[in-house]
Amino acid sequence: MRPEVALPVLLPLFSGALSLLFWRSRPMQRFIAVAGNIALLVVSLWLFIATLNEGYLTIEMGSWPPPFGIVLVADLLSAVMVLMTGIVGLVMGVYSLATTGRGHEKFGYYPLMHLVLAGVAGAFLTGDIFNLYVWFEVMLVASFALLILGGERAQMEGAIKYVTLNLLASVIFLTAIGLTYGMVGTLNMADIALRLNEADHQGMVEVLAVMFMVAFGIKAAAFPLFFWLPASYHTPPVAVSALFAALLTKVGVYSIFRTFTLIFDQSMGYLQDIMLWGAAFTMVTGVLGAAAQYEFRRILSFHIVSQIGYMILGLAIYTPLAIAGGVFAIMHNIVVKTNLFLVSGITYRLQGTYQLKKMGGLYKERPWLAIAFFLSAFSLAGIPPLSGFFAKFVIVRAGIEAEAYVVTGIALAVGLMTLYSMVKIWNEVFWKTLPEENLVPQTQTSQGDDGRLVKPSLWLMYLPVIVLALATLLIGIFAEPIMQVMNAIGDQLLTPQGYIEAVLGKAASAESALIDAVNAEEITP
Repeated sequence: MRPEVALPVLLPLFSGALSLLFWRSRPMQRFIAVAGNIALLVVSLWLFIATLNEGYLTIEMGSWPPPFGIVLVADLLSAVMVLMTGIVGLVMGVYSLATTGRGHEKFGYYPLMHLVLAGVAGAFLTGDIFNLYVWFEVMLVASFALLILGGERAQMEGAIKYVTLNLLASVIFLTAIGLTYGMVGTLNMADIALRLNEADHQGMVEVLAVMFMVAFGIKAAAFPLFFWLPASYHTPPVAVSALFAALLTKVGVYSIFRTFTLIFDQSMGYLQDIMLWGAAFTMVTGVLGAAAQYEFRRILSFHIVSQIGYMILGLAIYTPLAIAGGVFAIMHNIVVKTNLFLVSGITYRLQGTYQLKKMGGLYKERPWLAIAFFLSAFSLAGIPPLSGFFAKFVIVRAGIEAEAYVVTGIALAVGLMTLYSMVKIWNEVFWKTLPEENLVPQTQTSQGDDGRLVKPSLWLMYLPVIVLALATLLIGIFAEPIMQVMNAIGDQLLTPQGYIEAVLGKAASAESALIDAVNAEEITP
């Protein structure tokens, strides 16, 4: 029993409840937003170090032994994802102090932020498939409330598309869970992995695999049902956009990685080809959509879609190196994409618009901001020695080794198109001179996301941006030790016996190994 496994879920819930308790106290809510997320980062780091040193960690909720009760499981993949959640939570807590006006704070911005973080951490740590559905719904409810905060027309239109497609995914997911339970009589993912391997109707197993793939693909904004994301992520307050860009789609990607290495690890077959080409189309459609846009946050939103393709490609190639590269891409993208949205918020605060044609001159006016954007943007495009280069390099190398030449070539071409989009933003926002008709007089106050006048606190906006820009540089510089962790994750995911043993015990692990050997025709039953 390891209590630290549950703390990344419990702390945000406690912080959210505490924020509700101090509903009428704006200073206390802001203090809790930072202090609570500092605590979340500390316990997330504690969990990561413990997992790195000791392997799998589990806790049985309510003292019900698995597979009868809910179990939380931390392996290296979930520990890394929870650590990234802690980093994003603290960054967003600080940035929100400068961008969230009284109107949004009055209507529950901070409790909703904590609830989103709790849902994300719960999804990363749960070992129960129905509990994963519950955490998805917690995220959906909290994120929908954040999305419509302010009640502007564009927000409502984006929210309708967001919630409609995500509810469709939830229905498919819940149906798949019901069918799975009907087949194997359990909801514990480790137990499902054992029992599905013994199922008589393997055709039905493939149907379930497709259903889970579609449900999680929609949540991850993968091709073809991705259009809800660029239609909605540019509409809420910029801190909300950054939080969504960092974490929400990554939960969908994580779920694909988890289910298709643990539960359906023997069922790839033609599904691997579907996933491979789905990743390719996700990359292409996302980057082409970004190339056609001239609104800062819409460009970034389309690039969320294109980068999801790289992550799924790592899983689709289905080798330890490719999966390591896919997880590296997830980690890198969380840092970089968050920072780019935060930079867009600063440029909006300075020039009052997200339209590239109406912006300019920020390289001379704010050189540190330009450098932070440059590092993050060129990392997204995969330029060395930044973090994005190593993520893409590992995936491309794995693709070549697997002889997936066409899809690998598409991944390289998408990287060039990503560079085009980032250069477009650089030229329009930072390099060219600000058009005279769009000059904005400098005042001692500026508008927050809800239109209220707030005191300028640009240093609170710059601090997270500088930290994340340095992070993408340091990830590139220290890519070798980070890659060792990613390789260990790849090995863990492709040998699920360790996960099953940690949850169900050694006897179950031995049974799993025997079944895998039979399926691989190493022995005869």
